[in-house]
Amino acid sequence: MAAMDTAVSAVRHHTFTVSRELEAPPETVYRLFSDEVLRRLWFKMPGRDADYAFDFRVGGTERAVATFTMMNGEQEQLENRSRWIDLQPGRRLLYVYETSVNHVPAWTALATIELYELPGEGGRTLLDWTEQVAFLTYREDGEMDVRHLRGATGLRLNGVALALRQS
Repeated sequence: MAAMDTAVSAVRHHTFTVSRELEAPPETVYRLFSDEVLRRLWFKMPGRDADYAFDFRVGGTERAVATFTMMNGEQEQLENRSRWIDLQPGRRLLYVYETSVNHVPAWTALATIELYELPGEGGRTLLDWTEQVAFLTYREDGEMDVRHLRGATGLRLNGVALALRQS
């Protein structure tokens, strides 16, 4: 994997939405974000020696750090810091976050998670996760970083679906 360009370059902006239909009512899905024990079932930093701090309330923050070893053996120190902006139980979560790699700001984003009750019995939810991201440092033209972030979001939502079955 090519190293990130840490020279000052133009900020690369991107917006994407990843959606999932989940087999649980919106209130249950919301709990997977708000309850720290349930959140750790699906929100995990890649790598080892992960450490988390979680304060779920408007204005509250979350911090996650870990050391990731790449295939070539090189290690990266990853850090994710976020702040909750708007919380509407069973309906919406909105937060801002920034990610650093080896203490260099890589990207910052506004994430909006919207929960919609789907018609039918049994309580199902459509979850729309939208991110408006600004890449501050990136590899080559930034396309790989866009794909990486979108893919990682999809994997997280796969983890949400799995956590619903475990909770």
